[in-house]
Amino acid sequence: MMKIIFMGNSIIACPILNSLNNSKHDLIGVVSNSPKPAGRGRSLMYSPVGQLANELGLNFIPAKSLNDKVLIDTLRRLEADIFVVVAFRILPKIIFSLSKKGAINLHGSLLPKYRGAAPIQHSLLNGDKLTGVSTFLIDSNLDTGPIILQKEIPIEDQDTFNSLSKKMSEEGIGIIFESLSLVHTVDFKPVPQVETEISHAPKISNKMFEIDWSASATQINNKVRALSYAGAFTFINGKRIKIFKSKVDLGINSKLPGEISIVDKTRIIAGCGSQNLELLEIQIESKRRMTVEQWVNGNQVNDGDLLG
Repeated sequence: MMKIIFMGNSIIACPILNSLNNSKHDLIGVVSNSPKPAGRGRSLMYSPVGQLANELGLNFIPAKSLNDKVLIDTLRRLEADIFVVVAFRILPKIIFSLSKKGAINLHGSLLPKYRGAAPIQHSLLNGDKLTGVSTFLIDSNLDTGPIILQKEIPIEDQDTFNSLSKKMSEEGIGIIFESLSLVHTVDFKPVPQVETEISHAPKISNKMFEIDWSASATQINNKVRALSYAGAFTFINGKRIKIFKSKVDLGINSKLPGEISIVDKTRIIAGCGSQNLELLEIQIESKRRMTVEQWVNGNQVNDGDLLG
């Protein structure tokens, strides 16, 4: 049994936190972003991890700054054996050196591929067929620490950010527990990352969400899949439209990039730089999310309209 402090923010981390809470290990604290006032009532809004920690009655430790003296003193006083970090922030040395065995981080790629903040998005943007999860010991640089374990995860054609994140979270539970067992052994030796195989996955910028219809249908579909949590966007008749679901259409491309064809009053096919893209689920500015069939039946789109 190890004394563990968990660190995380996003919903991806919640199943792992829940599993640790139900394990033989002693979960002595949960660090997550400090709650912020939100909404008309300005009530405090917790991160998904912070909310779950409170619901489970765990020792919630809010973190506004990772250099905050109160936070550092709190972590030092708890004397954790190890930190488990999932979808959190970059830990400074002053933090990860406070536990006896350092900090295990779960990363959503097969490191050293896709070091950085957005490995899941970049694997989908690039049309990869294989990804995985890695656990490693955090050091002073970003995602460069020695590897503990890795597990491959196939990427299906229909996978989106949401579905792939769920797969990684599920696989992450097992690999975290295996990693904790390994780290606890006397002869444990993590493996240095292969420096010749490095690639990067920087944070997704706002401009990356806009669709360029001169790109291929495959490239655009990959963007829709990668950004499904917020929706890749374009414009139609002066209004922004988000596309949440699409698929490549293998028919003959006879349309201009972005030009719409309405098929059987139920389907919308858009021309691309090569091939076509069938739109499946969209959201017009100030409207609710809807299927394309609902969009067509609402007489809000016409054959020949241009996207972009």
